[in-house]
Amino acid sequence: MTTPDHSDKSEDTKILHSMGYAQELARRMSGFSNFAISFSIICILAGGITSFPLAMATGSGFEATIGWVIGGVFALVVAASLGQIGSAYPTAGGLYHWSSILGGRGWGWATAWINLLGLIFVVASVNVGVYLLFQGLVAGPIFGWDTSAWGFWQQTAAVVLITVTQGLFNHLGIKTTTMLTDFSGYLILVVAVVLTLTFLIWGAHGFDLARLTTFVNTTGDLGGGYVPTARTALVAFLIGLLYPLYTITGFDASAHTAEETHNARVAVPRGMIHAVLWSLVFGFVMAVSFVLASPDLVATAKDGGNAWFNLFNNLPAPTWLKALLGIAIVLSNYLCALAGLTSTSRMIFAFSRDGGLPGSSLWKQVSPTWRTPVPAIWLGVVLSIAATLYSPAFAALAAGCALFLYVSYAMPIAAGLLAEGKSWTEFGPFRLGIWSKPFAVITVLGVLVLMYAGIQPPFDILINYAIGLIVLLVVLWFAVENRRFQGPPIGETAIAKRRAIIAAAEKAVGESA
Repeated sequence: MTTPDHSDKSEDTKILHSMGYAQELARRMSGFSNFAISFSIICILAGGITSFPLAMATGSGFEATIGWVIGGVFALVVAASLGQIGSAYPTAGGLYHWSSILGGRGWGWATAWINLLGLIFVVASVNVGVYLLFQGLVAGPIFGWDTSAWGFWQQTAAVVLITVTQGLFNHLGIKTTTMLTDFSGYLILVVAVVLTLTFLIWGAHGFDLARLTTFVNTTGDLGGGYVPTARTALVAFLIGLLYPLYTITGFDASAHTAEETHNARVAVPRGMIHAVLWSLVFGFVMAVSFVLASPDLVATAKDGGNAWFNLFNNLPAPTWLKALLGIAIVLSNYLCALAGLTSTSRMIFAFSRDGGLPGSSLWKQVSPTWRTPVPAIWLGVVLSIAATLYSPAFAALAAGCALFLYVSYAMPIAAGLLAEGKSWTEFGPFRLGIWSKPFAVITVLGVLVLMYAGIQPPFDILINYAIGLIVLLVVLWFAVENRRFQGPPIGETAIAKRRAIIAAAEKAVGESA
């Protein structure tokens, strides 16, 4: 592949130039930081807590534990498949770029929109979760506030305040964001261990392990109406898989920050896979402690959305310990959404520099002072707040996050399945070998099952999102974008033409040799 001579540049920058892009963002993230940002977005203290009622309201203790393992192993397969592609093409907005290279610019364009919607749902759902956790763990138990009258407007005001502060932290540079997400990685591990021990020491009832392996269909009235209509055991189990899959998602952040990571071809796949693996392990042990600490699994299921809060608040643990855990859990969720906003803004930036978004000339701009995509950050803030206004219910936002993100994950993997060994012949140091195509098939089939589960009540509001998005994308592509949108530079000729653009972009942000 013909590229400009940049012998004085780092190997990462050379690789970026070879794909037709300038080093505009500051490359300051280590391999650990790349792992930490995905681990922070997964944040088992977010979905692992806020979505626990869904597991109890579908398959009881079995769904919360064995279901967690099944969903987590599937997420690990997806992460490995994405890691192989990310090792070959380490760019911001990775999923969009990968789909374009492997499946064509139309496939890439659609991937970008679906991934962007999923990322917006990440920030929106977690920030609603921050509010709910603050209300349930801090405002009442610690401050003694009466939150019974709190509703839509209190939630909206809180979400605006939370999201704007996350925007400010992101605005101030990747160094600031990295410090916070690195801290978040350690915080999640420590708090998860302490929380697990707290439930086991002060809550476990005889360590009845049968609770973990006995499936009880708790849809309908038996689960307090959380899943309002009674479903078959199989459908109940599939819906319950949204518990692990909502939690173990967002790990594409490692790919979205590839242009800010040293040794990205190695660090990106390692970051995604390790983030999923350790979330799977620690999240499973934590879920086991919740199930064992439940005095009565039937009563816990009937508690619906309050299932976890009631378990935690009724633990006879020291008040000071529960207060510290409550604050730490809220903080972890805040940092989770902060990392999610980082990922969202990089997706907006990467898609815009190829002209994919309306107003791309604005959203692709990078601040010379902070070396961050400032307009893209604040667009992400506005869009994630807007998502909570249209669908304020946490359950719908969480299901939408899992559904749209995993669909966007499957798209480049499906394209790679068809292209591998044909048009896809350039690979990075991380390879799956004989497992590549089987993993891709598992991913595609698994996401089809997830799509079915993700539009069941109480998530059926997502049907409106899904149908509307599909119709809009089809109309836009054939009416306008098929002729206008050129996609990322692919091929020696297209990339060679971008030499002047690369030089000008790096000069604009003060990138030195």
